[in-house]
Amino acid sequence: MKDVLTVLLAGGAGERLHPLTRHRAKPAVPFGGMYRIIDFTLSNCINSNCRRIQVLVQYKSNSLSRHIRSAWNIMHPEMHEFIDIIPPQMRINDNWYLGTADAIYQNLYSIDQEDPKLVLILSGDHIYKMDYQRMIRFHQDSDAELTIATIKVPIEEARRFGVIEVDREDRVIGFQEKPEHPRPIPDDPGSALVSMGIYSFETTMLKHAVVEDAERNHTSHDFGKDIIPKLVQTNRVFAYRFQDENKKDTQYWRDVGTIDSYWEANMDLVEVDPLFNLYDKEWPLRTNLPMSPPAKFVFADIGKRFGVATDSIVSPGCIVSGGMVRRSVLASDVRVNSYAYIEESILMEGAVVGRHCRLKRAIIEKHVQLPDNTVIGYDLEQDARRYRVTPSGVVVVESYNGA
Repeated sequence: MKDVLTVLLAGGAGERLHPLTRHRAKPAVPFGGMYRIIDFTLSNCINSNCRRIQVLVQYKSNSLSRHIRSAWNIMHPEMHEFIDIIPPQMRINDNWYLGTADAIYQNLYSIDQEDPKLVLILSGDHIYKMDYQRMIRFHQDSDAELTIATIKVPIEEARRFGVIEVDREDRVIGFQEKPEHPRPIPDDPGSALVSMGIYSFETTMLKHAVVEDAERNHTSHDFGKDIIPKLVQTNRVFAYRFQDENKKDTQYWRDVGTIDSYWEANMDLVEVDPLFNLYDKEWPLRTNLPMSPPAKFVFADIGKRFGVATDSIVSPGCIVSGGMVRRSVLASDVRVNSYAYIEESILMEGAVVGRHCRLKRAIIEKHVQLPDNTVIGYDLEQDARRYRVTPSGVVVVESYNGA
């Protein structure tokens, strides 16, 4: 993998995740109690021996950059390993990144400095486990100029994605961006292959493609909308079928791009047998571990107050002091005070829940302090006057104290 440069696109504003992205980029949004969303892609990189990584940041990148510096300072420069955080350089023009292809175009100088044979382009805002080495080997064995990672989905769901049409050798012969009538896999009429936003490019072809795109008018400067449909007609483009390292019967790849999908993915983690396994020691998931003491549960006055958490994730530094937590995710240093009841909720770092509070299907931002007797999630009409309430009834309580 020494000839492969990994470029991780982490500049997304994450507008559909608002207000969780009010103070942070989407890849920096906390997930699963201990992690940030970008940790899953970076863990895939390390587990795949991809150790030359450029992270392209843009919107509200301070907390993301800070997290990468503190959590991912594990490379060995003498071995030419690195994770470089690259903000917009304005080397070519005065524009912010206009699209995924434009982000690469504006950073061709940084890519050239590393002189790779292949460029692996990833997104920093999905939850999944993947060995990128397998994809690189497939790319090389196929003599491909571009390889697109794909996952099979039911054909009725495929219209939400970029749909890949392949022949029986998995060479790409067509690409449809969010089509009304997706084309099925040749040997599976009930399913379609969709793009995962993961690309392996021959460097020379990548440079030619993004430069040509930059010189065109009426383009959105996007790989899915502009670059790939054109290359399919002229170059050797292949589809790599996702091989999941999650060790479950169902393949797991999630874009937690809305509040509802984000809440659902977190709630899945507290199941007895969750779809996504955080505990596989053969595929470690790395992050910045908090310097906090162990979690603590106090008071067991049966019939009065009872400090307990069931079917939940509870991170270091949490104190459940006479309250009850059920099917919830607690990040580090959360405090739940006496007689509080929390159900199907996500509490981010440093949140404090006062006495006699009741929370249901709520997301509580970092360092929010809920006064005694606060009730959230039981009267959505009333909640909507103060907080964001999603279509499925998840209530988000904001913080104004940083990301």
